[in-house]
Amino acid sequence: MQPVTIPDSGVFVFRRMLTKGPENTSQIVGNAQGFIIPSEQFARSSFNIIYLSFNTPEYSGSLGVHAKHIGHENREEMTVVGGTGSFAFAQGVAIFLQTERQTFNSDTSYHLKLQLQFPK
Repeated sequence: MQPVTIPDSGVFVFRRMLTKGPENTSQIVGNAQGFIIPSEQFARSSFNIIYLSFNTPEYSGSLGVHAKHIGHENREEMTVVGGTGSFAFAQGVAIFLQTERQTFNSDTSYHLKLQLQFPK
């Protein structure tokens, strides 16, 4: 599913698959979905959350990532505000690095790096 942008209201809604690698044949490990209002007045809004859901033999659960600033840059660093399942009570940073996927439609893709901490 392609991202939906509504210009009049400035809302960005999306749902994308998370895969293990950038190739079209990579294993699907979950999905990312979100509802973001990329405006300064909503920068700290609880609406601006990206949910990362994982369903693999190693990890099952989800992470909430606060998308307080989306600058359309090649590298976005966002705060992990919690999680469920394997990621219960997680905090940390989610780093999205923009890459160019070489496919028939040249979609932009992202490499996701998670730096998580869990309570002891």
